[in-house]
Amino acid sequence: MPLLAGCAVTILQIVIAVALLAPEESLSERYSALVQHDSYWFKNIVDRGYQTVVPPIDHKVMEVSNVAFFPAYPAIAALVRNAFNIGTQAALLITAQLAAWGFWSYFFLFCRRWKVAPSLQVGGTLLVLANPAAFFLVAGYSESLFLMALLGFVYWSTAKGRTAKVLAAVHGVVMSATRIVGIVCAGFPIVRAVFKTGWQGLRKPMKWLRQNRAAVGLTFVAACGGIAFLVFCQLRWGHWDLYMRTQAAGWGIVPDYLAVVRPESYRWLVPALNDPTEMSQLSMTLGAMFLLAAAICELIPTIRRRADLPIRAGIYFCALTIYYLSVSGVACVDMESMLRYEFIAYALIVLAFLNFLRQFRPPPIWVRAFGTAAVALVSAAGLGVQGWYIWNFTRGHWVA
Repeated sequence: MPLLAGCAVTILQIVIAVALLAPEESLSERYSALVQHDSYWFKNIVDRGYQTVVPPIDHKVMEVSNVAFFPAYPAIAALVRNAFNIGTQAALLITAQLAAWGFWSYFFLFCRRWKVAPSLQVGGTLLVLANPAAFFLVAGYSESLFLMALLGFVYWSTAKGRTAKVLAAVHGVVMSATRIVGIVCAGFPIVRAVFKTGWQGLRKPMKWLRQNRAAVGLTFVAACGGIAFLVFCQLRWGHWDLYMRTQAAGWGIVPDYLAVVRPESYRWLVPALNDPTEMSQLSMTLGAMFLLAAAICELIPTIRRRADLPIRAGIYFCALTIYYLSVSGVACVDMESMLRYEFIAYALIVLAFLNFLRQFRPPPIWVRAFGTAAVALVSAAGLGVQGWYIWNFTRGHWVA
């Protein structure tokens, strides 16, 4: 059932984007409209491999310097292209959409494992599906692959058995090879182990490491996907940080690691629909509010729940890491693309919140009615904004 539900939601996303909102062209052209902007960079990497001058060129020219994206997504797309003898653009979309199916499947697998009530599952699904940036799951971008690999890594690393650990390691390697932030998210098993065993054990670090060597080993293996790419850059071009250098030269990305504590980073005005930068700025603020709300729920004595806290703490750690590093990276460019980056953290927060809520007994009917109405209104508004963005994205306009 989780696989069928995940497939149904993925197909629904594709149908909405292609059949309803893409330009009125032939079906193949409508489908290809989901390849835009960054997708062309991935296509260039699939077709040509990584190529660059050293130092990287000081503006965006993919034919000169394209080492600005991690390799897992283009590598898997290349395998799909060669296996089925199809075009690169089709391979990129099929890879992303299969990964979207994987993400939604793991989402529902978690709900089944945690015995989340069907009403909560529907509400959580709507909240993720209605995020204005959710359509990137089925576009030619790496969001879906990263989310699928991350959720698979969390799912299998919290399961028992040797096979589960192998699957967790495979998902972790793909995760860290898809996005640089995945190298840090590989620390999920360690964070979970700390909350599971308690902070007192850290007073004797060597003993703690021996007792939790499986978690430490899994973290190391999971991080190897991203580390291998950095090693590749060192061996080929003599600079392990060539990815960061290319981002700085072409995109002007100069990390500001104090951006999250600067009041001027937060924007509270309602953004104009035709100004994606303003929407990204607001999404940065909303992301901080979601994380703060999660902290309040976990810390206030009257509502906090200890059950499953270690796994929620690990998921919050990943969400916070993604949010913090994304804000630090795009603060210098007015939070451009934060709408897309924040979506990944948002999906993790929703998943963790489902785990939190499933511990409570069913509330009174009026509370359920209010919650249903709130989810319906938020979802309707989010889907409306998302529809506007899909319409613009499929016509080549920049969204995030």
